[in-house]
Amino acid sequence: MKRSVQDIVDALAARGGTPFAIRYPDGRVQNAGAGTPAFTITLRTRGAARSVATRGHMGLLDRYFDGDIDVDGDLRAGLALGMTSGVTTRRNLFNRAENALHELRLSNHTREQAKINARFHYDHPEAFYRLWLDDPYKMYTCGYWKEGTVTLEDAQRNKIDHVIRKLRLQRDDRFVDIGCGFGGFMFRALETVGASGVGVNNATAQVDWLRGEIARKGADSKLAVREADFRDVDGPYDKVVSIGVLEHAGRDQVMEVVKAHADFLKPGGLGLLHFIGHVGRMDTELFIRKHVFPGGWIPSLAETIEAMEKCGLEVVDVENLRRHYALTLDAWAERFDRNWDKIHALDPKRFDERFRRIWRVYLIGCAEMFRSPSGYTHLFQIVFSKGNITRENYPMSRAFLYA
Repeated sequence: MKRSVQDIVDALAARGGTPFAIRYPDGRVQNAGAGTPAFTITLRTRGAARSVATRGHMGLLDRYFDGDIDVDGDLRAGLALGMTSGVTTRRNLFNRAENALHELRLSNHTREQAKINARFHYDHPEAFYRLWLDDPYKMYTCGYWKEGTVTLEDAQRNKIDHVIRKLRLQRDDRFVDIGCGFGGFMFRALETVGASGVGVNNATAQVDWLRGEIARKGADSKLAVREADFRDVDGPYDKVVSIGVLEHAGRDQVMEVVKAHADFLKPGGLGLLHFIGHVGRMDTELFIRKHVFPGGWIPSLAETIEAMEKCGLEVVDVENLRRHYALTLDAWAERFDRNWDKIHALDPKRFDERFRRIWRVYLIGCAEMFRSPSGYTHLFQIVFSKGNITRENYPMSRAFLYA
């Protein structure tokens, strides 16, 4: 067994370039790479060693969350090493089988299961998110770190304003915010241009909080939120905003969800689709689906654009914000760590050590994924229209975005 694990260690050391150490259940320590180890992986049991040998990075992560493996030192360096070495993308029959079973059991194909999956991740109390997201908008999506941006708050305001400009959102427009979260875009749009809108969200806790916040702000006449699946269309609306929703559509629901976006929109109207997308069609990482976003699926840019074309949507503009997401996740991870004691105190049973380990791997690991110069996971913003735009309803250049 040690030899099998050692093969993995040797491969990491050869490809990654970051020195580390591994401590086996019998106390033996193996150093990998030259120099002081950036981190040490401790295998506490023989079962943990077997899991690593048979299931690679998923065996290590599962046992780390269970407490059978510890990682001391720089967790970020360890996660980055796994990605740069190619270990996390190596084909593993056990992991492939589990991913297929996950799709069979937890697919977002039905609205009922989609709601269950959404509640798994998003039905934490608002106080939890407030401790590590930006204040006051609590945008749980990629910020926009244009030159001179320093804080997470600035980056999220930049992002919302960037989207508002891209959509040419105006006071007389009525928009729908699909998957509206805590309503950050809605409130900012009302504050800056006076537009009215409706949020659609199927996470009950967020909907309940947002309804109360809309009432508290006295914005009932301009803003509303509807608890519904994002495929349940009402409207139509002048503008459609979709920030971080398509990833939750599921493997075989991209066409269905894109069609819903088209159906929300008036003929001639503009929409924006902001989503995590792959370059090329490939499986979504099992760790994310199993421990963070059950039922989630990262679509490819190509299949998304193909679906938009089939639904009568013209692609007006595509921007890749991959590098911006790495910086956003850095900020989230730092705040999560800094405020962990307060998070734990909110609900010690829910926010326990296992939760902390899963979320640290999620936040830090995703930052390194988006930072990777050879990665295939990106963040796209697509501006689209229902029907072809004209000179009269959309500028002929992108200069208006930066005026």
